[in-house]
Amino acid sequence: MTAEYAVSRRAGAAEPFDPAAAAARATAEILDDTLGGRARGVVVDSPPGAGKSTLVVRAALELAAAGRPLMVVAQTNAQVDDLVLRLAEKEPALPLGRLHSNDSDPYDRALDALDNVRTSARAGDLAGVDVVVSTAAKWAHVQGVEPWGHAIVDEAYQMRSDALLAVAGLFDRALFVGDPGQLDPFSVVGADQWAGLAYDPSASAVSTLLAHNPELPQHRLPVSWRLPASAAPLVSEAFYPYTPFRSGTGPGERRLAFGVPSDSSGPDRVLDEAARSGWGLLELPARLTPRTDPEAVAAVAMVVRRLLDRGGSTVSERSGDPVPLTADRIAVGTAHRDQAAAVRAALAGLGAAGVTVDTANRLQGREYDVTVVLHPLSGRPDATAFHLETGRLCVLASRHRHACVVVCRAGVSGLLDEHPSTEPVQLGVSLKFPDGWEANHAVLAHLAEHRVSWRP
Repeated sequence: MTAEYAVSRRAGAAEPFDPAAAAARATAEILDDTLGGRARGVVVDSPPGAGKSTLVVRAALELAAAGRPLMVVAQTNAQVDDLVLRLAEKEPALPLGRLHSNDSDPYDRALDALDNVRTSARAGDLAGVDVVVSTAAKWAHVQGVEPWGHAIVDEAYQMRSDALLAVAGLFDRALFVGDPGQLDPFSVVGADQWAGLAYDPSASAVSTLLAHNPELPQHRLPVSWRLPASAAPLVSEAFYPYTPFRSGTGPGERRLAFGVPSDSSGPDRVLDEAARSGWGLLELPARLTPRTDPEAVAAVAMVVRRLLDRGGSTVSERSGDPVPLTADRIAVGTAHRDQAAAVRAALAGLGAAGVTVDTANRLQGREYDVTVVLHPLSGRPDATAFHLETGRLCVLASRHRHACVVVCRAGVSGLLDEHPSTEPVQLGVSLKFPDGWEANHAVLAHLAEHRVSWRP
């Protein structure tokens, strides 16, 4: 029985949940298996905002302190640079290597100012460096070097199994850390021809690893430090039913408030609802629209504009005093790049600069105080596999620390009922649960309690 759901034998009442203690216990068990266990791999599931990067940095530092050569595998150059900067900040005297490509601008030039960081496009130049960090794509081209004793694979659920196979010969043991609820690994080609095979190259590295090594130790981080108490229950139940987690904060510990009263418009009313409850649904009239629905895009932009105009401020465990809600702490999430471009243009027309606007793929791993989401199924005539992908909705609904506002046309629940999943059942393929159809219904049912209908 997990600690957070343990029941007192004497009193028969649930024990108070201590998020810091639960997270510390989980981290200690993970590090114990990583440094002292005999298994060749350790798998860690992390919900959104659970301190995954913090765990990676701590494990890297402890392995280095134990005198164990370490390679770190991340999925993008931005993730690699961020990890190197965090490692250097935590341990300025630790020799670090940044293995990069031969591109003209291969890494963050901020690394050049760090005395303990050595950069090179050749793995041989970094021999003897305690910790070497690079992308999976770059590691795949490394040859003729002595294997590292240990590896840490970050964002392991977003790494394809063929990418893991390409680097598996470079290390003896590995710690795999990732979020199983996020977007699946990306592939530019169809993968149906490999479905059900023992080594499906399009499957995630973790799913293939565990399919062939079910005895490997598996852990999970039990606390999200990003999601507020208003959001963690929904995200946990909708997207992580078998690996539940809790918020690191309780009800009322985080607050969003506005200095300018509402003007009673739809955008202002949904912002007031989001400030009160953590969620808001601005529902436009049902209509079939082009993907870059002008009314929905304008509604998203207006919500952001009013967020800035109303002088929003936040209070959280990080600061007891109100902190102004600035543009850099607001993000807009969409399903498609052309939708993101349309929102950027609309915001520019309203003079709202500095707000992050991007697709779910690019927002993955990032954190903001308030997010505004254009629902992937808004105005659509059908519910395709792309728009029903569980990870896409999970990313969009889990980037915020205080509140999330969803803009959507009415009728999505009916659309889902008219388009049940028709994906073929393939032998040997594990079904992903919950599927996008069920997750969308769960999220929409919750948002219905915070709905503000508006006709622009």
